[in-house]
Amino acid sequence: MTQNPGKFIVIEGLEGAGKSSAITLVHDFIEKHTGMAPVCTREPGGTPLAEKIRDLVKNAEPGDPLCDEAECLLFYAARAQLVANVIKPSLASGRWVLGDRHNLSSIAYQGGGRGLMSLVKTISDATLGGFKPDLTLYLDIDPLLGLERAARRGALDRIEQQEIDFFHRARATFLAQARDDRTIVVIDASKPLNEVHKDILACLGTAL
Repeated sequence: MTQNPGKFIVIEGLEGAGKSSAITLVHDFIEKHTGMAPVCTREPGGTPLAEKIRDLVKNAEPGDPLCDEAECLLFYAARAQLVANVIKPSLASGRWVLGDRHNLSSIAYQGGGRGLMSLVKTISDATLGGFKPDLTLYLDIDPLLGLERAARRGALDRIEQQEIDFFHRARATFLAQARDDRTIVVIDASKPLNEVHKDILACLGTAL
């Protein structure tokens, strides 16, 4: 049975934290407990326009490198499209939404990693107006371990190729945000996969 409105659940984490397998696990949990598969989104992306923006921010352009401020603005343009055209309508209709990243990623990566927290807060307030997930599962992992795992998947994209200090700053921001927001739950993603999944399911059973 679904309720109106639905709930918005987000999976966050650094590269190599295991978001893909966690998303599959949470998808199956939601479907089992609501009787309906959730609407799945990814950021940046999730709408035709937002997917074009994803290509811009993920792939390097040697002749016209993306500056940090432009990157931040593009992420929020894609997010605004996704929230307005997919997430909010789905929630209003009673559907649950499962997100692969949301605003917390911009706070951590552009705010903490890039040092643009003032810009992030300003744009976030203007585009989201306080809208946020009901629950965020942050998969925490040491950046070195995460990037090692990510490299095994294949070539790293533009953001995955940032210097290691960038990811340490992003991780510190993720953890600081979690300390101040009880809707963000930290999951130790360095554990064996079966233990990580057990922790996720325990969290879902308690929070939802």
